[in-house]
Amino acid sequence: MFKSAIIGLLSMMAVLLLPQMAKAEYADVVINNYSDAAGMRPAVFPHWYHRIRFRCKVCHADLGFEFKAGGNKITMAKIIDGQFCGACHNGEISWSVENCGMCHSGIPGTPTSIHGSTVQRLVAPTYKALDGKSKPK
Repeated sequence: MFKSAIIGLLSMMAVLLLPQMAKAEYADVVINNYSDAAGMRPAVFPHWYHRIRFRCKVCHADLGFEFKAGGNKITMAKIIDGQFCGACHNGEISWSVENCGMCHSGIPGTPTSIHGSTVQRLVAPTYKALDGKSKPK
């Protein structure tokens, strides 16, 4: 009995201490549905930063964001018109779209998806810059 209790305790500790997959709640969402084609870096949405400040319904119900990375047809025209991110990033509630680099900071070619947590950087050994030349990380 004592032996099985020890094994159970060790098993529970292993599950708790082993690295876990990052959940979207604490991850970055790279949005690259149109960026590469437009010659812009992909947008990196810090989901964790917004999630600790707002309930899910603020963006996913009130603003209409789908619960799936890549599930929204977000364009700069829609954002400028006050849809999606533009509902808050309008220069009054939060900084506006003139600050391109605040969002468009991803590595070119990074696919639209949830990419780990904010402690994991989106780096690659080399990447192709927008001018077509390779640059080191």
